Amino acid sequence: MSRGALLLDLDGTLVDTAPDMVACLNRLLADSGHAAVEYARARNQVSNGAAGLLTLGFGMGPDDGRMPELRRRFLDLYATCLADNSRIFEEFDHVFDVVSSNGWRWGVVTNKPQDLARPLLSALGLSPDADCVIGGDTLAQRKPHPAPLLHAAALLGLDPEHCLYVGDAERDIQAGRAAGMRTAAARYGYLEDLSAAERWGADHVVDSPAELAALLRTLVTGTRRAG
Repeated sequence: MSRGALLLDLDGTLVDTAPDMVACLNRLLADSGHAAVEYARARNQVSNGAAGLLTLGFGMGPDDGRMPELRRRFLDLYATCLADNSRIFEEFDHVFDVVSSNGWRWGVVTNKPQDLARPLLSALGLSPDADCVIGGDTLAQRKPHPAPLLHAAALLGLDPEHCLYVGDAERDIQAGRAAGMRTAAARYGYLEDLSAAERWGADHVVDSPAELAALLRTLVTGTRRAG
């Protein structure tokens, strides 16, 4: 097997979106007369999206009646500042070098809505290069359901076992394993407990994009020998 694909979660795996998402949370809190949340504390909730941030900031559960309206306001605000301070994680150029030089393809599978994910990738100059972008509203199912990952593999014309899925949340690893893909936990992402990544059952754990690039080189070499 010489063909393969790298599939990536977005927030906390490919892009450091915490600066803009936490800023939006604190703007919403200020508008509502609440105190701001410390950045380091809020950062760890970014992979849980708007609901996770709002639950932290407003001290409410997902079933709280205020959630739908607050989530709408958060997303409307966030859409105006998607890439003000968000950046691709450092050293990801090494990852893309390995992908391109070995004929692999790459894409994004995120729970972020498509109308936010695609403009963010475009603003960061990634949209033309991605072979697929699957958002949280592309299908009826979201991660940890494997359907979005299986859909991505189908779009790329690859069997799931020829794909590596990388994410910084347990749901990412659950989805990847259920889809029959090789998985890697991105411990450099938004984890409150770094040791948790060891318990998710991922095939690999990486502490930086540079380690991910090294892992890819190993996988590419291995698949070529086996092919």
